Amino acid sequence: MERNSQPWEEAARGQAKELGFSVSKDKNGKVELRKSPRKAGNSIVLPFLWEKKSWGDCYTRIRNIYVYTTKGFLLVEAADLAARKAPAISRDWTSAANQFKKYKTNAENAIKISTWDHDYQPVISMAIEILQSKKPPINAKALILHCVSDWRTGSRMRQIRVRSLSQFLTFCVEDLHLPDVWEPPKSQKVLIGVTKPGETISQKAHPFARDEDILNLIDSLPTQEGESSDREAAVKWKNATMLMAELGLRPIELNFLKVKTNEISGDLYWWCDYCKKGGNGATEAREIHPLPLIEADGSICNWNLIARFRANDLPLPSLDSGNGAGECWKVYFNRKPFWKSLKKRMLEQEDRRLTSYSFRHSYSVRGTRHGIDSGSMALSMGHNLQTHLLSYPWAEKSSTAEAFATAYKKIKSTQTSARRT
Repeated sequence: MERNSQPWEEAARGQAKELGFSVSKDKNGKVELRKSPRKAGNSIVLPFLWEKKSWGDCYTRIRNIYVYTTKGFLLVEAADLAARKAPAISRDWTSAANQFKKYKTNAENAIKISTWDHDYQPVISMAIEILQSKKPPINAKALILHCVSDWRTGSRMRQIRVRSLSQFLTFCVEDLHLPDVWEPPKSQKVLIGVTKPGETISQKAHPFARDEDILNLIDSLPTQEGESSDREAAVKWKNATMLMAELGLRPIELNFLKVKTNEISGDLYWWCDYCKKGGNGATEAREIHPLPLIEADGSICNWNLIARFRANDLPLPSLDSGNGAGECWKVYFNRKPFWKSLKKRMLEQEDRRLTSYSFRHSYSVRGTRHGIDSGSMALSMGHNLQTHLLSYPWAEKSSTAEAFATAYKKIKSTQTSARRT
């Protein structure tokens, strides 16, 4: 007991101690509230005089402050919130964002700058602007919901924004030691939401309806028409498109394609050195298994690609300019009448959206149609099984119908055999 301490003062100190605080009279005669550990932000002078008649109201305020501290706020932040004010503490969010960018592009499964610019920069910049406003959100959930409110629930872009901003805030808490109140919710489903009834989220790309459409597109290229430069460009884009179709490649993987020799059998095989990096980790370099297209008459389309590639008889276009290989493919083909007509017809007649990734989706469907299991398809395509099942039309209706038809034939055959015995 302090010298000349009154009974109400000892009772006040005891009440504060029960909540994990200590209280005393400051030099101006007001209540000073402290919380362990001793560090910036864990001491505050409350707007109450250190006197018996004020203690009841002061203790009520302290209890409200306690509630906010249990949610991860520093004492000074909790005091402002208990007083129904926005936290007064100033944070250098811009510096935090710069540190996070350095971490994402240089550490662990480092992402490309283009990925940062597309997936992270927009939403983090928006968050910083909101956090520096006069009435900023007071926790991670409120901030994230504010930043994604313009995007439809369940949409792909809303998903990207939620995940990117959540990663940033987790970094701030775990690496920069911000209060736990900025830790995003463990489950992101409540933030991403689901598609509302009557709304559909368009898939970025769909497979071609038939191999014939791919073959007609390739044949439409002006390899024998126009100026020599136009013919040369058409040949290169034809080669690129044939590789994308038969190997299910991402456009960028054309730059990482090789032919290797099996040391035991002596057979040639395709190899891709490309490793896609992202928030879920990096894919590994891999062997790729070709899946030839089928002609309209049912014959296998033999382009002899691996031998031609090895003999340097498969020139490819430059894919390093602009915004990447996919954009290069798009720019060239969007000037071609057949491609524009095919895209329009497929969208209108079958609600299919065709892009350069449609060759990859068709490869997935073709593999399933030929009975290749999803795990093997995922390995050849360079992603994990979960991504394959979620993102690729590996069980398209036509393939599913064929699978059930085959199963029905087996059942019928078994029943016939049973009757005979």
